[in-house]
Amino acid sequence: MTDNPFKKCINPSCNLVYDIDNTTHTCKCGSFLDVVYPSSPSRELTEIFSIRRNPKGNIFNESGVWRFRELINFAGIDTEDFQQCSKVLVSMDGSEGRQSKPYKMSKVSEYANMDPECMFLQPEGYNPSGSFKDNGMTTAVTHAKMLKIYRLICASTGNTSASAAMYAANENMECEVFVPKGEIAPGKLGQAFQFGAQVVQIDGDFDDALSHSLKVANESGGYTVNSINPFRIEGQKTIIYRALEYLDWHPPDWIVYPGGALGNTSSCGKALMELVNWGWIKKVPRLLVINAIGANTFYELTNGLYDGRKLEWNDGKPDIELIRDYYYERDRKGIKAKTKATAIQIGKPANIVKALRAIEFTKGMVIEVSDEEMSDGMAVVGLNGFDCEMASGAVPAGIRKLRKEGVIRRDDIVIGILTGKQKDPNLSISYHMDSGNKFANPPMTK
Repeated sequence: MTDNPFKKCINPSCNLVYDIDNTTHTCKCGSFLDVVYPSSPSRELTEIFSIRRNPKGNIFNESGVWRFRELINFAGIDTEDFQQCSKVLVSMDGSEGRQSKPYKMSKVSEYANMDPECMFLQPEGYNPSGSFKDNGMTTAVTHAKMLKIYRLICASTGNTSASAAMYAANENMECEVFVPKGEIAPGKLGQAFQFGAQVVQIDGDFDDALSHSLKVANESGGYTVNSINPFRIEGQKTIIYRALEYLDWHPPDWIVYPGGALGNTSSCGKALMELVNWGWIKKVPRLLVINAIGANTFYELTNGLYDGRKLEWNDGKPDIELIRDYYYERDRKGIKAKTKATAIQIGKPANIVKALRAIEFTKGMVIEVSDEEMSDGMAVVGLNGFDCEMASGAVPAGIRKLRKEGVIRRDDIVIGILTGKQKDPNLSISYHMDSGNKFANPPMTK
């Protein structure tokens, strides 16, 4: 088994390993699994990645995911054999991650009080379905195809359902998506319908939808494409590869993400841990995760704001009872996650344990921002000619907040990830119709 990629329990005191030819996502001990590669890739691959940016008709070189295929080669293919790639790897004609890279945005830098030469934002809304989800969906669906499973199942606040439905349609697969009724942006729901998915509306929130979807997948033999699936995490690591490549593989001081289910937090941590272990980088950027105030589970638990206990990785033995107590109390009091940024409206983040590992490894931080602050962040990104959804507005808002507190320095190199484009135009319209908002651009009447 050790000669080929395998799955391994993330709990260091367990370390059980599993073959990859199955849909097992959790270890017998209850912990999640990582995809593990037994050999360390040569850093000379960075030259190959650079050469591939001139794809010469090869869609896998065009892809911002599969361009880095040697680093995520769980399929064990000859990565230079186009026929093998075509037979195994799933791609939307190379479009996933193709246009995703860091950009300087002067007005956002001014808003955040950052040196405009030091702050970069990477819009993942350029992906074919309009969000970062396509990075991981292409790898997850590749694994499903390897297992000859042709029915994808997921729960979603919108972007996952859109991405899963799109890839399923392109691969002639079935797709069933579970969504919280009335809590999903119309543009995202419309994508799921448009791509032919079977939409199942749940009377509840995302956490209820996820429970339903996992039960159905288990009973029916469907393939779960939510971020508890370690193969989806593999694709999301390429967000970090593209960011580092832009900086010539010199790590920034900070990497900033919105926090919802915490799959991005987990994938960022795994990517950086591997790059350090491989000897590709020595400096580890600090990871900043930003919750919405109305969906701030990770913030409250990691900052010791519930019951005075601080949730930590603790060498793979986090206080699971603390998490359960927190969830129990919220359920008992009828507290549900609530924010206009529906993409991160998640009260029970599925990847919380892997995210703890990422925060510890990077000496990271978790903060919260208000809906108003996210709306301002979203609006100022727009003033630079870029589009982002409200959840992504948490990124400039969070950077601004830590600049005010002096935690982030003005000349720190910061890369923020804008996770998706705006799919609920009513949020933008209502923001700009209110002249009291910081960046409002209300219409004139004559």
